[in-house]
Amino acid sequence: MPNLEVVEKAERQIYTAEYKLRILQETDTCSEGQIGAILRREGLSHLTTRRRQRPAGQLFALTDHQRGRKPVPVNPLNAEVERLRRENEGLSQRLQQAELIIGIQAILNIMLATNPNDNHD
Repeated sequence: MPNLEVVEKAERQIYTAEYKLRILQETDTCSEGQIGAILRREGLSHLTTRRRQRPAGQLFALTDHQRGRKPVPVNPLNAEVERLRRENEGLSQRLQQAELIIGIQAILNIMLATNPNDNHD
């Protein structure tokens, strides 16, 4: 007894490259009427797209492609750039602290040089 229940949302079929090649090879050796039987058996509607893709290169054209944006390639230098950026930030902070200390020392030297109560003999 066939299942007559209506599915809420149809699930998209995903076929592997091996499956696509197998079906194309099987239909290449068939006559017109046999191709229709294979399509019905496999639940396929047509082979036109697959036949057009095959001459372009079986492995590339028939491979499974993910939909959506292509992933951004990872640059192997990104980690090194990030490490150097952090190191640069740390060195910049140390430089600011050193400049602050030098400024305070200069102020103290000026205050000591101008202080008449201080006896340096």
